[in-house]
Amino acid sequence: MAAMRTVNALEARVRERLAAWEASGLLRVLRPPSGIDFSSNDYLNLASHPLIVERLVQAVAREGCGSTGSRLLRGERASFQAIERRFARFKGTEGALYFSSGFLANLAVLTTLAEQGDAIFSDDRNHASLIDGARLSAARRVVFPHNDVNELARLMAEAGAAGHRFVVVESLFSMDGDMAPLAEYARLCHSTGASLIVDEAHAVGIYGATGSGLLEACGVDAHTCISVNTAGKALGVGGAFVAGPTWAIDYLIQRARPFVFSTAAPPALASALDASLDIVANEPERRHRLAALARQLRSRLAEARVAVPTGTSQIIPIVIGDNERAVAVASALQAQGFDVRAIRPPSVPPDTSRLRISVNAGLSEETIGHFAVSLAGALREVGVCCAASS
Repeated sequence: MAAMRTVNALEARVRERLAAWEASGLLRVLRPPSGIDFSSNDYLNLASHPLIVERLVQAVAREGCGSTGSRLLRGERASFQAIERRFARFKGTEGALYFSSGFLANLAVLTTLAEQGDAIFSDDRNHASLIDGARLSAARRVVFPHNDVNELARLMAEAGAAGHRFVVVESLFSMDGDMAPLAEYARLCHSTGASLIVDEAHAVGIYGATGSGLLEACGVDAHTCISVNTAGKALGVGGAFVAGPTWAIDYLIQRARPFVFSTAAPPALASALDASLDIVANEPERRHRLAALARQLRSRLAEARVAVPTGTSQIIPIVIGDNERAVAVASALQAQGFDVRAIRPPSVPPDTSRLRISVNAGLSEETIGHFAVSLAGALREVGVCCAASS
């Protein structure tokens, strides 16, 4: 009977919270893709590229579906080592290590390298994986205001020199679409002896002369930091690479729990990623087109009197504020054939519910124009005269 009462109490608590979330417009619903993509992270339109699909199919036929174990057991493959060497060259680092997801990679880096007595300085708009990695580490956490180099420097000086210090940021912030001042962070870390850890999830494949990311575009020496590079966004496949010096990669192999105790990714993904890097290298026009389409959409939205934040990236937040109105605008656009999703707390701060519009290279100029007009109309339809900038 006691066990039954515990189960009933848990069910009651969960149902109460689900009802509260529904009442406040925060209940999520799983919804498959439908309509023209303005919401995914497939920025270069590679997820269904024929070359990547072909390489994946061939690799599955050759290597099977599953890896059968962690890489320290029977899950290791020559294809993993080959793609890690190639990605390190692409990133300009000594080494790279492949993980099954960006979330796992961020957890691995922060929980392995940061120890008791250390301090992690984290931007207050960092992704949940960076936040959780810092929380799960033994280090002290210090949150600094978004992109505020001066306040970061003050907090670092105030913290003193005990232990090692890590500065942790995204290069392109996933919900705001703005870029971190990476060169300034690199200089600050160099002058203070701190380590810079950069999540390039939304930048790798897109920015820089070779497409390796914003570290390259900002002129930051890749040897001076550690980066996490998600491969399931612009690269169109899955998993993530940690790139950095050999000593860091070797240490992660030995001690990173998300690496040591996770079954390795399907080995065929390595071949698909090899194809993806071929396309990034051979078709720079994809990222050039993406940049042009992002500029066009920002311009068309401004013409339609929709407030957009300053910037140039392919991520354009339309901040509405109210949860239910954000859902209503997204629903109106979905009804017109555009796949747009409402982003609500806790993914974003309270009272900043928004549409996270993401541009991809597969869109046409005509579609961009139609979408801008439709978005402006949907905002007026639900009583939002002008969305706020974030």
